[in-house]
Amino acid sequence: MHRPSRWLWVLLAGCLGASAALADPPSFLQLQQDVPLKGDTSRFDYQSYDDQAGILYIAHMGTGQIILFNTQQGAVQAVLTGFPGVTGLLVVPELHRLFASVTGQHEVDIIDTQTLKTLARVPAGNFPDGIAYDPDLRQIFVSDEQGGEEVVIDAVKNKRLAYIKMEGEVGNTCYDPGSKRIFANVQSRNELVVLNPETHKVVLRYAVQGGKHPHGLCLDPGSRMAFIGCDGDQKLVVVDLDKFTEIGVSDVGKEPDVLAFDSQLGYLYVASEAGIVSIFRVRDRKLEKIGDFPVGSNAHSVAVDSKTHFVYFPLRKEGPGPVLRIMKPSN
Repeated sequence: MHRPSRWLWVLLAGCLGASAALADPPSFLQLQQDVPLKGDTSRFDYQSYDDQAGILYIAHMGTGQIILFNTQQGAVQAVLTGFPGVTGLLVVPELHRLFASVTGQHEVDIIDTQTLKTLARVPAGNFPDGIAYDPDLRQIFVSDEQGGEEVVIDAVKNKRLAYIKMEGEVGNTCYDPGSKRIFANVQSRNELVVLNPETHKVVLRYAVQGGKHPHGLCLDPGSRMAFIGCDGDQKLVVVDLDKFTEIGVSDVGKEPDVLAFDSQLGYLYVASEAGIVSIFRVRDRKLEKIGDFPVGSNAHSVAVDSKTHFVYFPLRKEGPGPVLRIMKPSN
């Protein structure tokens, strides 16, 4: 296992912008491994982790590939091809299925995680992106970012059930097990929208005040908080899921995108296009900012394993080609 020297971190921080590094990276976030990935140096997007099988699914958007990384072996297990412009991914272990937003074909592809065969291709609007799953109704909810709709798919029968008009450009989507509701950002309207998955209707629109253009979304059901990454002004907005009031606003890296939450340690990771990950500690329904840390160019996608606490960043180019950068908080 190779760990970078302190001077390498200093050089990297200088390249990404010294003002972004509020804490000394080796003191908190440490490199564990850089795993070379196949494919060209094009854009990666969302990831989804199957903690039962130990498989991390990575969308290599630019090459139309889905990479399967075996976290137990520390190696790439398989590379699936034929998914042009793949963005959102969501694995549902109980169904042995992986759902993939394939923007190049305006559809959601449904893949058997045991055979790795595509079971169905379901039309999903103009630009399908983020995906959420309702385990009670066994339905998939997909953000059609450019089409301004939420697409509902029967996850068992593999067929489209509904289009929900969102009246604006849709950001990421999450399921809240506490309220049994679907949450989605409508970024062009600066709203957090709540959907009833049974009726397929909008039941609440909350106007986000603390940030502009809400895109990234992550929930902590236990503390009843929503974390919203606003890429219009580099803000993280925290919303109380019960009262729908904002209980925190903080600066993050430029153009925040994907958020991930370590439910065991209570660490929230906000990854940005600028290559900065902003890290927060969640305690007693309050956020404490740990710092902004340089990770690598275009490190806008993040996934976390709450058991091992490893944090995963697919980077389009680090050295000769793309890598999966694996890091871990030092404590």
